[in-house]
Amino acid sequence: MKLLLKPAVALGLAMAAASPLVSAPAYAQSANGVGVVSLPAAVANSNAYKVAEQQRPVTYKAQLDQAEARRAAIAAQLQPMMTKFNTDRQAANPNQQALQQQATQIQQIEQNGQRELQQILAPVSLSRAYVTEQIEDKLDDAVQAAAKKKNITLILDPSQGAVVFADAKHNITQDVVNELNALLPSAQLVPPQGWLPREIREQQAAAAAAQGQQPAAPATGAQPTGR
Repeated sequence: MKLLLKPAVALGLAMAAASPLVSAPAYAQSANGVGVVSLPAAVANSNAYKVAEQQRPVTYKAQLDQAEARRAAIAAQLQPMMTKFNTDRQAANPNQQALQQQATQIQQIEQNGQRELQQILAPVSLSRAYVTEQIEDKLDDAVQAAAKKKNITLILDPSQGAVVFADAKHNITQDVVNELNALLPSAQLVPPQGWLPREIREQQAAAAAAQGQQPAAPATGAQPTGR
């Protein structure tokens, strides 16, 4: 069995933006050899992922504090500009050219600020991608182990649009979480120097192959057993 997993970066960002996921209940057995598992939910509810989410604000406190301070500063800079813009456009005969210039300036500050915040928080995003990829590397084994224990021969993933409806008795997401917890009790939080997410590594390898070059060996770091 080979699972089709979403790229680590996309999956990590999607789960960060979503509401907290609730673990699916465990069931004694699946029906007719068919199981349903949400792979993103299995990743997000694994102990390795949840512990990393708790540790990250402490490990990356400096970056998070810097980002919050910079965000507040940008908001303070924009507030009087927005007030003036709203006041000017409500005038009896507003100067459209001046309004356009103000709007452009406000937009530029917002865009530059967003890029700056993303740069400050890049280590945080990279950490989340690193943790998620470690879990993904164990996900295929976890699904196979859960399927074997439940005598399942067909597994569907509703998050990838494969299932419209399934009775709760088919759900083995918690079983997969249990297997993940056994295979990877914890994950390394901080990526090794030079580490890049799988999606970027694959893009670089493809580009190097297209140019007839040997792709650079990815940074692997220690085995993902620590925190």
